Amino acid sequence: MTRSIKEWTIRAVILMIGLTIAHLGVTLFLLSNLGADPFNVFVQGMFRTISRIFHVGLLTHGRVHMVISLFIIFILLFVDKSYIKIGTILCMICGGPIIDFFTWLLGNIIPTEVHLAGRVLMLVLGCIILAYGMTIVIKSEAGTGPNDLVAVVISDKTKRKFSIVRLLVDSAFTIVGFVLGGVVGVGTIVCIALVGPVAGFFLPINEKVIKKICGQ
Repeated sequence: MTRSIKEWTIRAVILMIGLTIAHLGVTLFLLSNLGADPFNVFVQGMFRTISRIFHVGLLTHGRVHMVISLFIIFILLFVDKSYIKIGTILCMICGGPIIDFFTWLLGNIIPTEVHLAGRVLMLVLGCIILAYGMTIVIKSEAGTGPNDLVAVVISDKTKRKFSIVRLLVDSAFTIVGFVLGGVVGVGTIVCIALVGPVAGFFLPINEKVIKKICGQ
């Protein structure tokens, strides 16, 4: 069924809301200093590798995040371009700057020295918020973010459960990122174990809500 411009606009707005929520979770995760989420372990590793080898100025975590995301789109164009939508490109371009913004905003609000209990709370909230926002993005059907997109493609192609595939994809990003110099902590392990199942819980709920909003 062909969707109207109105419905695509609504879905794009839903996607951006989900994207913002997800990256708020990512930022809380990073600021907890208990390790980065899997994709951002990979981004950290790439950031440090590029900085060390090429000495490029004006690099930020968010800008490297955006470049890697766009590279994933480039690869998937050769795998199955049907997964690449306008929303996918929005996710890839906007995700990095959103992280940079929230890092600046929350970095000025959250004290530099946070006791362990507070950091653990930030970690758990970050995981839940990330998973919730991620499922909004996926069910907007306007596109998905980088590791979500990889997991969705593999899940569809192999007919495997999304939460299990997400677990494997997150593990792969973590291992490669760690080898490149990314920071892995207890929070990374918690994220690998928690985000997939939490996303699996929120997926059907958000699907019903979004279909209702879009008039289906």
